[in-house]
Amino acid sequence: MEERIINELKKSKLTRYWPLLCLILIAALAASAISSTMRPLNVKWMHSFMGVFLCQFAMLKLFNPRGFADGFQKYDIIASKSRLYAYIYPLIELALGLGYLRHTSPNMLYIVTIVVLGTGAVGVIQALLKGLDVRCACMGTTLDVPLSTVTLTEDIGMVIMAALLLFKI
Repeated sequence: MEERIINELKKSKLTRYWPLLCLILIAALAASAISSTMRPLNVKWMHSFMGVFLCQFAMLKLFNPRGFADGFQKYDIIASKSRLYAYIYPLIELALGLGYLRHTSPNMLYIVTIVVLGTGAVGVIQALLKGLDVRCACMGTTLDVPLSTVTLTEDIGMVIMAALLLFKI
C-alpha cells in the first residue's frame, strides 16, 4: 500500500512538471534546429535556446497578465513592491528572448539577464525558505506548476548560461 502511494506521488509530480519539461525540450530542439548543432555549449545554440525559452515563457505570462501579476507578486522581491514591474516583467522577458534570437547587443543582454533572473532567483529562494505554498507564476496562469527548486533551477540555469556567454566560455 505504501509503495502504491509513493508511486502515485511520483507520478503526480511528473504529471505536474510535464508541461515544463515539454517547454524545455521544445526550446532545446528549436535551438538545435536554428543553430544546426546539438552541442549545448555552442554559443549559437545557447542564444537560440535562451531566445526560444524566454519567448515561450513570456507568451504564457501574457495570456493572463493580471493573473500572472497576482502570482508573481507573492514571491518576487521587486514585483512585491511594484505591481507595474509585475505587469512589465513578461515584456522584459520577451525583449530578452527576441534579443537572444537576433544576437542584439549580446553583452547587454547577458548583464540584464543576470540581473533580472538573478533577482528572480533570490525571490524564489526566500519564498522556498519561508515555506510558501504558491503556484509558480513562471508559466503564467495557463499551466499549474508549484513554486519549487525546479523554478529556482530555471532561473539559476539562465543566469549561468548568460554568465558563460558574458565571460566567453
